Amino acid sequence: MFLAISLVVLVCVSLIGVQAWLSVRARTIQLKESEMAAANLAEAVAQHAYDTIKEADTVLVGLVERIEHQDPAGANYGRIHDLLVHRVAELPQLHGLFVYGDDGRWLVNSQAVLLRGQNNSDREYFIYHREHADRGIHIGPPVRSKSTGDWIVTVSRRFNRPDGGFGGVVLATINMEYFQKYFQRFNIGQEGAIQLALEDGILLVRRPYNEKSLGRDISKLPLFSYYLPKAAAGTVTFPSAQDGVTRINSYRRLDQYPLVVSAALSRDEALAQWRGDVYLDSGGILLLVLVIGLLGVRLVRQIRWRIQAEDELVQARNGLEALNHELERLAMQDGLTGLSNRRHFDTALQNEFSRAMRSATPLALIMLDVDCFKQYNDLYGHAAGDECLRAIGKVVAASKHRPGDVAARYGGEELAVLLPGTDVAGAVVVAGKILAAIEALQLKHPGNPSGHVTLSAGVESFAPVRFESEPVDLIEAADQALYRAKSQGRNRVASNIVGPGWESTEVTSSASAS
Repeated sequence: MFLAISLVVLVCVSLIGVQAWLSVRARTIQLKESEMAAANLAEAVAQHAYDTIKEADTVLVGLVERIEHQDPAGANYGRIHDLLVHRVAELPQLHGLFVYGDDGRWLVNSQAVLLRGQNNSDREYFIYHREHADRGIHIGPPVRSKSTGDWIVTVSRRFNRPDGGFGGVVLATINMEYFQKYFQRFNIGQEGAIQLALEDGILLVRRPYNEKSLGRDISKLPLFSYYLPKAAAGTVTFPSAQDGVTRINSYRRLDQYPLVVSAALSRDEALAQWRGDVYLDSGGILLLVLVIGLLGVRLVRQIRWRIQAEDELVQARNGLEALNHELERLAMQDGLTGLSNRRHFDTALQNEFSRAMRSATPLALIMLDVDCFKQYNDLYGHAAGDECLRAIGKVVAASKHRPGDVAARYGGEELAVLLPGTDVAGAVVVAGKILAAIEALQLKHPGNPSGHVTLSAGVESFAPVRFESEPVDLIEAADQALYRAKSQGRNRVASNIVGPGWESTEVTSSASAS
């Protein structure tokens, strides 16, 4: 029957294993395809950003050359105005073209009517060019246009006076909506993202669009702080710090301009089709496994019928063994208190005594006796006395904290606790706790001087020595200590420290001090 079950299980597990392997392989392929799609998307966005900035910069380069090669005093800003209007009409990405003097005043722009009295000396790009002699292109953070209020990206260059001093700034503004419209062309799912940022981590534009994120410093995010310093381009997967979505990110740093583009696809959305296929294929495999399993169950049932008689015999034998174990347990248990009986105690004492002798470790014994128990029975009857012993038995049983400890009813109202590997001090502590717990029960006993049920305890512990000590020596010594506790007023713990030669020292403590 085992072989039949093994065969059925092997076939089912093989089918499931093959399906799992195919699913994992398909997932890997799907992720690689998504990474490739993200890389292609990033390349397209990077090329678009380059073309957009390049066209604007080409206009600025020509404008700087025209301005620097004409007489500033007789500059024909009318012709320049016509040129700017014409260039903005030609290039859809341009929001406007502007020329500012060295003090930030508007000299000319692409608007139909030049706004007088405007000054842009407070803008980031103007301050940059005024303080840097660099003649290269500068791309600034997103700002709102002073003329239209639209969000724009600024591309600017510096021009100089004939003496080489700062002459002013030429500026091309690109409408943020131009990038947004381009980004919207791509199918990136509900949780995909495309972003364009400066290489110092200032965000220019992002899809999905959020006005609050424009100009945000994202230099501390993983893309800029960890991945870009390692490689100028790459594809990595990590959770977004902006919205928590795990995305497959492909990024590029433009060689010609200080820009970084990133195209990201949601990993969950990329795997959506894969999940659907896995559910469908897994359903088919599970159905096939179910059919094979049912056939296997029928086969196993046929085999089981053949050995049913043997199983019944085995069960009967096991039941008999269990019954014997239970009878053996009952034979070792006191029926009244639930503690071990005298027979079990004697066996345990002999075994632990021998073990302590071999390992040269101490063996402790606590002998306990209910104070004035005869008077209790005389006052309340034997039934009440039995209940009293049951309550005391629960407390004594709770004193066991190790598998080798034995709590037993030694006889009548006398109890014993065997503690392997315990010295006198440790056994006195255990005995004291037992007496304190019995006092805490506050079982009324008018026949006892204390007015309630108490115990007296005799404690002994020593390391047995071969040919010099026997188990009965430990019992006799504990009994002597118990007798001493009784004679000294009951409700206390007394102990002899016994060793080779039977030298002893008495140690007595009251239960209330334990």
